[in-house]
Amino acid sequence: MPRVTLIILSWNALDLIKQCLPSVVATDYPNLEIIFADNASTDDSCAWIAAQYPTVRILRHAENYLFCKGNNKAIRAATGKYVVLLNNDIETPAGWLRPLVEAAERDASFGALQPKVLQYDRRDRFGYGGAAGGFLDRLGYAFTRGHILGTKEQDHGQYNDACDLDYAGGCALLLRQSALAQAGLLDERFQMHMEEIDLCWRLRRHGFRIGFVPHSRVFHVRGDTGFNYEPWRLYFNIRNSLWMLYKNVPRAHFLPVLVQRMAIEGALAARLLLTGQWKGTGAILRGYRDALRRCREFRDDRAPDRTPNAYRGSILWDYYVKRRKTFSSLPKRRFAYRS
Repeated sequence: MPRVTLIILSWNALDLIKQCLPSVVATDYPNLEIIFADNASTDDSCAWIAAQYPTVRILRHAENYLFCKGNNKAIRAATGKYVVLLNNDIETPAGWLRPLVEAAERDASFGALQPKVLQYDRRDRFGYGGAAGGFLDRLGYAFTRGHILGTKEQDHGQYNDACDLDYAGGCALLLRQSALAQAGLLDERFQMHMEEIDLCWRLRRHGFRIGFVPHSRVFHVRGDTGFNYEPWRLYFNIRNSLWMLYKNVPRAHFLPVLVQRMAIEGALAARLLLTGQWKGTGAILRGYRDALRRCREFRDDRAPDRTPNAYRGSILWDYYVKRRKTFSSLPKRRFAYRS
């Protein structure tokens, strides 16, 4: 059994750690290293873990590095052939890790794999953070099997097939270290949000596959969140999605995609303004301002050729106009791959 390093990044989340860490420590995988990467918490998280679980390796960061830099530092310190990025609000059954590792060992073409992500308090319903695997449409908008925009499906086995993905959710993400050596780690300029989608896109550019393992399940405490217009979330999603597109869409395709995105997100900004949610409008405008202002920083990272996304349609058109609210209702002919 190859060595696996679980990385749990946290900042001032002692209650969640007490709730979820016991299940992670009880994982029945025999060759396991657990790193708790602490982003300079002030709530005694490290002291509690040291007292309760001395086998957990604690990595104390000097400051709050947010998601990307905090995880990257832990990845560099990991000793496993595989690393798993695990949110601090994930509860795991004892046998959740074995199917992921077995799938990675069977096929070295997989650079990243994810389990099925379900809600903690409604365990028959898909959760935010990956659900049953992520896809991107032709404009780079993300959606998952089991969770499209504001609609979460009940899990009754409809997505119990292993398949190739565009991206794996970041709340429980297994990564092959040798693949990261080629594609690079999380882009620290993103800070947080969209970083795992960008990483998976880069892995695909380097010839690796992204996969879903249905026999592995985890439960996400905050799995009922994820679709809202909180200003801070809007800002990071707008800014980082534009950087992701700039990096991964070839020059000939980027401008047409950008124009269409500006039209869609400009309409959203106007709608938020007219409904009194002016902070959301400001977040969108700041996201565009900061994304375009710093695009030059990403010139050397741009894709030389096209790595197409699986879904050739528009998820917004399908969801809002065609009223296709579930993944299984999307036209199969529009998917470039689903094996």
